[in-house]
Amino acid sequence: MSAPDYPPPPAPQAAPPAYPVPPKNGLGTAGFVLGLVGLIFSFIPIIGIIAWPLVILGIIFSALGFARTRSGKATNKGLSIAGLVLSVIGLVLCIVWAATVTKAVNEINDEANRSVTVHYEVTGTAKDASISYTTIGDGGASTNQEQPKSLPWSKDISTKGLIKGGTLSVTTGAEGGDVTCKVVVDGKETKTAKASGNFATASCNGF
Repeated sequence: MSAPDYPPPPAPQAAPPAYPVPPKNGLGTAGFVLGLVGLIFSFIPIIGIIAWPLVILGIIFSALGFARTRSGKATNKGLSIAGLVLSVIGLVLCIVWAATVTKAVNEINDEANRSVTVHYEVTGTAKDASISYTTIGDGGASTNQEQPKSLPWSKDISTKGLIKGGTLSVTTGAEGGDVTCKVVVDGKETKTAKASGNFATASCNGF
């Protein structure tokens, strides 16, 4: 009895061709875009606050993209490095802006809370002088008038506020004479003026 005839085994099929894996360049590209946009915004006052999250994300994405290029999963090494550099520069500018704004705010607060002593002084020979002085501070402006019996005359007032200032004026009367007004702020003479004659006015405006 003869053995049955079996069909020959099928020939082995060739393995399918291996297709190259596309590079994963998304993180590096995103890091570059975020770093570039963040750097541009970091130059703009106030609006530059938007740059903070952009440059931080730019650093993270660029670093991850660069790591992918090191492992061979991405090919945009130069773009990732550029994104990292732009993001770091943008972050430095953001820090500088923040420090500048903080310093300015502190200086404004210090000036607003700083008290000064204003010394008003009037001297001269006028016997019927009329004196008017205004002081400006955080409580607004206060105006006072006095007619001293004789000169010299002086007044010390303490004031504070972001805007500090005032005026001092003295006017002679019908008898004439000469007058001199002077304003001293914290020991420093800031304004002085003279006038003489009938109904003459010496004004020390602003300090």
